[in-house]
Amino acid sequence: MPDQPATIFDPSKSFDDNVDHGPFGRPSNEVYQNKGNPTYNFLGHKLYSPFGIGAGSLPTSRHVQYGFERGFDVICYKTQRSVPFPCNMFPNVVYVDVDGDLTIEKARKPLIGHLSSDKPVQKLTITNSFGNPSRGPDFWEEDMKQAVSAQGKGQLLIASVVGTAQNGFSPQDYYQDFADTAAIAIKTGVSVIELNLSCPNVADEGVVCYTYDAVIDIARRTKEKIGDIPIIAKLGYFTPAQQELLEKIVVDSSKYLSAYSVINTIQAAVVDETGKQLLPGPGRLRAGVCGRAIRWAGLEMVTRLTELRQKHNLTYEIIGIGGVSTPADFQKYRTAGAEIVQAVTAPMWNDKLAEQIKATL
Repeated sequence: MPDQPATIFDPSKSFDDNVDHGPFGRPSNEVYQNKGNPTYNFLGHKLYSPFGIGAGSLPTSRHVQYGFERGFDVICYKTQRSVPFPCNMFPNVVYVDVDGDLTIEKARKPLIGHLSSDKPVQKLTITNSFGNPSRGPDFWEEDMKQAVSAQGKGQLLIASVVGTAQNGFSPQDYYQDFADTAAIAIKTGVSVIELNLSCPNVADEGVVCYTYDAVIDIARRTKEKIGDIPIIAKLGYFTPAQQELLEKIVVDSSKYLSAYSVINTIQAAVVDETGKQLLPGPGRLRAGVCGRAIRWAGLEMVTRLTELRQKHNLTYEIIGIGGVSTPADFQKYRTAGAEIVQAVTAPMWNDKLAEQIKATL
């Protein structure tokens, strides 16, 4: 395992074990104390810091409360669905060898993965191959209410949701399910919704953020369903060849959306040292890769969204995410134009990252 024990979410244990019993390394009395009044702004909310944890490693209100207590001020409750949905087979996190940045060209070739690593968290690249599991609203609706109550002064909880392709569904039914799930989430008291349009780890649902009609329809339906609640779209990396598509999607969806979060992960085949698929189960040769090696892509996407915002005189806000493990990484995202910066991989092992970043503000 890495040189620091996992705390917020322990990838050495199953997803269900984390949901039922985590967080495992939680101190009993360590709470970061914010001082003064919050001065940062995001979607109309005052925050103590523009830093937090993205959707992925906080599957229950206990995890959310732990994150807020450790000073992470903008937190996403892990992506939820309108129906129960199983997790991909364990393991879900494996450690991936990448020399430098995981460029799109490198991602076209299989990457070597390992079940353990001794690298420091600042150098970790991993898979995040869960498949957006959910126990359904019977579990998460009540639990999300508890997560909302854990939100303190100067902090913000975001509910991440995704549609579920079900038997007999048309594409429009699938798109509507995003909106319907968002409507369930706002009943819990959350004040911001994130639409996860970019999960690469569900083989039969695909990544919808690269389909113009899907993005616009999902955004429109969700806005019509939940009204004035701000909506964020979580996007993947668009290559330079996809710049025209990105621009059209952003310009046309911005009438419904208040912010964009970039990026999710970069897909790649992950194999063991013999060349065999490492993650067990059908459709899992390719997995979403995150951590240090994708920082370049998150920064590039923030820069491009900033330029599009200026070019078209738009007012959306930007969340930058991908490979953030140090205060310097955080500052690079802020300089690129992100109002908010989030991390997922690093906080699993370094629950003091928010405190370290706040020391530099």
